[in-house]
Amino acid sequence: MEIGAVAAMRYVKDGIKAAKLVMEHSLHTLLVGEKATDFAISMGLPGPINLSSPESLEKWANWRQNHCQPNFWKNVAPAGSCGPYRPINLARASDSVKHEVEQNQGGVCQEWFQSDSLLEPINSHLKFIDHHNHDTISMAVIDKMGHIAVGTSTNGATFKIPGRVGDGPIPGSSSYGDDEVGACGASGDGDIMMRFLPCYQVVESMRRGMEPRDAAMDAISRIASKFPNFVGAVFAVNKKGVHAGACRGWTFQYSVRNSSMHDVEVITVYP
Repeated sequence: MEIGAVAAMRYVKDGIKAAKLVMEHSLHTLLVGEKATDFAISMGLPGPINLSSPESLEKWANWRQNHCQPNFWKNVAPAGSCGPYRPINLARASDSVKHEVEQNQGGVCQEWFQSDSLLEPINSHLKFIDHHNHDTISMAVIDKMGHIAVGTSTNGATFKIPGRVGDGPIPGSSSYGDDEVGACGASGDGDIMMRFLPCYQVVESMRRGMEPRDAAMDAISRIASKFPNFVGAVFAVNKKGVHAGACRGWTFQYSVRNSSMHDVEVITVYP
C-alpha cells in the first residue's frame, strides 16, 4: 500500500518519476501544483522546462481560432467563446424545457436537457474524449517474487480547464494493485471514471473470486449504468498473471509480456 502521486505539476517532464519520489521520500500521498514542481526539482529532476512543442502550440492556436471549442465548461455564458464566463442561473433556467444561451461569435446557441435536477449540454464532453485527445499510460508489473507495482502517467484531457485534475493520480481510479490479489489499469474519461474508482473495484471483485474478465466488465458496467455514453476501458490481471480487458465507447488495446515471451503481445478488446 505504498503510494506517491503528483497532479497539476508544470515544468517537469517526468511526472511518474516525481510520483515515485513522493512515495520514496515523503509521508504524503499526493502533491499538487507549483509546490509539486518545486518538490520534484529539489529531488533532482530536471526543471523548470518548457514542455510546449510546435505540435501542441499549433493545436492550441487552432483551438483558439475556433472560439475555444470544444471545451469542458457547462452552465455558463457566453457560449461559443473563449470567455471569460459567468454562471447561468440554473434555478431560472430550469423553468423552461429548452433555453437559448446568449448568442456570441456567429450566433452559437446551446440546447439543454433536464437530468437529475441538473442542466447539462446535450453535446456533452463525453463525445470528444477519445484516443486522439488524451494520452494516459497505465501499467502493472508483477515481479518474480510476486510483488505488484502499478503506475499511471498522463498529460490529462486536451483543452481542459486550467487546474483540472483527472483520474491519473487518484488511488484506485486509474490504477490499483495488491500483492494478494492482482492489479488494474484504466484509461478514458477520467472525470467520469474517477467517481467510481474502477480499478479499486476491479481488484476487490477479484479478491471476492471474480475472474479478471468478469471483474473488468463489472467495473465498466457500473459506470455505464449511470453514464451510458462514457468512453473508457480497464485491464485486469490477477496475481497468477491471468489478464483481461473491458471497454465502452471505443476499441481498446493493451499489451502484455512475460518472461516466457520473446515479444509484446497486443490484445484488442471490443466494446
